[in-house]
Parts: sequence; structure tokens; C-alpha cells
Amino acid sequence: MSTPTSEPEIRRVDRFLAFAALGLIAASILGFISIMIGTANGMDEAAFAEGVWPFVASILYWGPPLAFVLIITLLVMSFIRKGRAASRS
Repeated sequence: MSTPTSEPEIRRVDRFLAFAALGLIAASILGFISIMIGTANGMDEAAFAEGVWPFVASILYWGPPLAFVLIITLLVMSFIRKGRAASRS
């Protein structure tokens, strides 16, 4: 029989970081697809400069690097938490 291990509980901030990174990546993928569809429908560079398109482009530009930083932060926090839990026992 295996003994139950006491895993550190998942905190609210960990869930927030994970879902925020997932949301940013999903928004970036959807934005990329929407720009591809817009280009295929004949939109030119001037059409992408007005309306909601600058916001979509900024998500494409800032979303993946920010998601990467969130994932690295989540990993570092997880390693620190597990290291402290291992040193206590």
C-alpha cells in the first residue's frame, strides 16, 4: 500500500496565473485567425488601423510574451512552494 502524500494545496493566485496565461494565448490565437480572415476578405493596411483592429493587434503583440512571463512566474512559485514543503517534512 502506498502512503498518502501531503501535496501542497493549489492557491488562488496559481489558478489565476494559469488561467490568465491560457486566456492570453487563446485570445492571441483567435486574433491571429481573425486577422487572417480579414486579410482574406480584402482588408488592406488602412482598414486594420481603425475600429477594434488596433486592440486585436496589440493582443497579438503583447499576449504571448506576457503569457510566457505568467507561466514562468507560476513555475517559480510552484518550485518554491514545493521546496519549502519538502524542507518542512
